[in-house]
Amino acid sequence: MCDTFVATPEATADGSMIFGKNSDREPNEAHELLLIPRGTHEPDARVQCTYVDIPQVEETHAVLLARPYWIWGAEMGANEHGVVIGNEAVFTKVPYEKGPGLIGMDFIRLALERSDSAEGALSVITGLLGEYGQGGNCGHDHKFYYHNSFLIADLTSAWILETAGREWAARRVRGVGSISNAITIGRHWDLASGGLVDQAIERGWCRGHDDFDFARCYSDFLYTTFSAAGARQGCTAAALQNRHGQITAADAMALLRSHGEADLDPTWTPTRGLIGATVCMHAAFGPIRGSQTTGSMVAHLTPEQQTYWLTGTAAPCLSLFKPVWFDGGLPDLGPPPGKTYDEAAVWWRHESFHRAMLRDYAGCRPGYARERDQLEALYRSSLSRVEPEQRLQFSARCFADDARLETTWREQIDRAAARGRQGWLHRLAWRGWSRQAGL
Repeated sequence: MCDTFVATPEATADGSMIFGKNSDREPNEAHELLLIPRGTHEPDARVQCTYVDIPQVEETHAVLLARPYWIWGAEMGANEHGVVIGNEAVFTKVPYEKGPGLIGMDFIRLALERSDSAEGALSVITGLLGEYGQGGNCGHDHKFYYHNSFLIADLTSAWILETAGREWAARRVRGVGSISNAITIGRHWDLASGGLVDQAIERGWCRGHDDFDFARCYSDFLYTTFSAAGARQGCTAAALQNRHGQITAADAMALLRSHGEADLDPTWTPTRGLIGATVCMHAAFGPIRGSQTTGSMVAHLTPEQQTYWLTGTAAPCLSLFKPVWFDGGLPDLGPPPGKTYDEAAVWWRHESFHRAMLRDYAGCRPGYARERDQLEALYRSSLSRVEPEQRLQFSARCFADDARLETTWREQIDRAAARGRQGWLHRLAWRGWSRQAGL
């Protein structure tokens, strides 16, 4: 489960394009940040994606990716031209292709490597979808199949693209737009595949063209309902509308940390309950809350500068957003994270801190959040003074600040020996995930 949104220049405070996404995956599905330079390839070259290989293009653009460690593609990312993309799992009546194929995350990386605009990325994805379809397991420890929606943006335009098998519809975003784990396009779109309506008629999902509604005809009711997509998409849409014309990167970060009305309750903790899903997702016992936010991204795009704010860690409510630039590059993040705990890897080091914070989330989060917000405000206010040649050093300092903040709070938690404040089912679930990870 994930949440993705965009605010176009008419909706932001400074005329920028602002994009945000939370990637929700399984608790031990480590999240990796990669910066891959532009490349040239032989005319007959092929590229190995997660499950299948396809013909490579002669030149690929530089890309910044945030991905599950085991997947070739990415949950979200950007390229050197300021194109950004995030995807969502959507659940449809069209049978899933379970054999090896292109998965949603592969489409993101391929589109970023092969396009220099949002419209170009849309064309790449729909072209590949028509040629190869979409299929293959997308789960980490458990088989999980789904179709995909995408939010695609560049400096001036943004699109929502939603798919069902090989059929699709796309709508240009005007003002603000958000997607979650459900089809949002109904009777109105700007572009669509040729067979979108005819397939629905042939399968008896509607009587004719006048009766067609993409979301109503194609959505799988059960999975879409249990994903709580409507509540989460409603949360992001309302928050963006309330700030229309004033939206900032800080607003985007706050929205990715949202737990909805629970944020108004100082005693709230994600250790409560067996159901419920929020934009900042927290895993718990049982099949319905089996995923958590494993990485987050905010892109702030202007013609002068494209800044990418990344957590590189799980639980944005307990993470710092750090700035990264293409001309600066990524600082040293330690070894690539894998399936099991590695203290030297940034994602796993933070995950140890995150799981400790769950012992007393309500007691510790307010103090931690104050220090985190102060650091992020300092970073944002300092950006205009950071010269291009200083950007890598500045990014490295921000990641180092994050590590120090984690260490400080982890020591406080351990000294307080805060235990027994979680429900036993929650403790049981996390004990199992930690045991699997060797944590």
